[in-house]
Amino acid sequence: MNESVRITDPQRPEGGATFLDYVRLTKPRIIELLLVTTLPAMVLAARGWPGWWLVVATLIGGTLSAAGANVINQVMDADLDRLMNRTRGRPLPTERMSHGAAVGFGVALGVLGFVWLLATTNLLAASLSTVGLLFYVFVYTMLLKRSTTQNIVIGGAAGAVPPLVGWAAVTGSLAVPTWVLFAIVFFWTPAHFWALAIRYNEDYQAAGVPMLPGVVGVKMTADHILFHSFVTVGISLLLIPWIGWIYLASVVVLGTWLITGANRLRSDQDRAMKFFTATNGYLAGVFLAIAVDVLVLGDFGVSAGIDKAVLVVGSILAIGGMATIAARELGTHPERRLVGRTRDIIEVLLPFAGVLALVIVVWGAVA
Repeated sequence: MNESVRITDPQRPEGGATFLDYVRLTKPRIIELLLVTTLPAMVLAARGWPGWWLVVATLIGGTLSAAGANVINQVMDADLDRLMNRTRGRPLPTERMSHGAAVGFGVALGVLGFVWLLATTNLLAASLSTVGLLFYVFVYTMLLKRSTTQNIVIGGAAGAVPPLVGWAAVTGSLAVPTWVLFAIVFFWTPAHFWALAIRYNEDYQAAGVPMLPGVVGVKMTADHILFHSFVTVGISLLLIPWIGWIYLASVVVLGTWLITGANRLRSDQDRAMKFFTATNGYLAGVFLAIAVDVLVLGDFGVSAGIDKAVLVVGSILAIGGMATIAARELGTHPERRLVGRTRDIIEVLLPFAGVLALVIVVWGAVA
């Protein structure tokens, strides 16, 4: 880069990356949230505490894989980060670190994460963790982020992998509740990230990233956030056959809070960051409730009649919310930056099909 336009940190002398720069590349705050979804999945899979060594080993492996994905993501997005006020101070846009060093660091973390989980847990957990890394890097970052408003919807699958890893580490397999946990995170992600995109709408437009607010407008984005909030709460209720009263009460309270916040955002977009924080609270609270419920109540769940009623409500919220989203997405905004109408239909209907499949599988499991 020409030295005359080089972006530097005025509070830091020249001289290369520091240990803190390497830590920043891993995006620790994102990793914290991913780990919050791993541990409760392990507790639910074990129907109790899975053991300290297994917990620590799984969290270490998950941290390494997630960190590797975040580092490589920043390498691939360095040109975008340089254009955005929120990210231009990162180590790569400021050239405090070379791309080669960052790539080596990211790959090393990813490989170490796989090897560690393979050695301390099992092949399935290690493979799932690495699949999450590869999906984040190649599907979200390379394929979707710069080409479609559905980038964070489909790409959110990468962030939903940790519960699968946690469950697999305990059981060596996957089960229906695992996919409900996966879906909670998957459908929570758009509402969470779009709130941030509303706050930094100008940044994303300056970088040419087709985030939803910059393409369809802030108001419609707020509507989509509300619909995704309904879907998230609905899917959270689908876990009820495998859990108890503490979890059910938590989802009702937290879900009401989430949906109320999303509705307020529709009339006051200045609340975007407050809602963004609220989404963090929802996800952490719901998964914490899973762990507490299992450890406190054990196998004492809700009665069969009540869990069926809850499943009906959850199914209606999830399917109804996704049907509304799909109808609005497919019926408007042909100007979106998509490769073609076929891809548009696939990207919109794929999550809808996922919700329908999940509801069918859950009902089949409890029939």
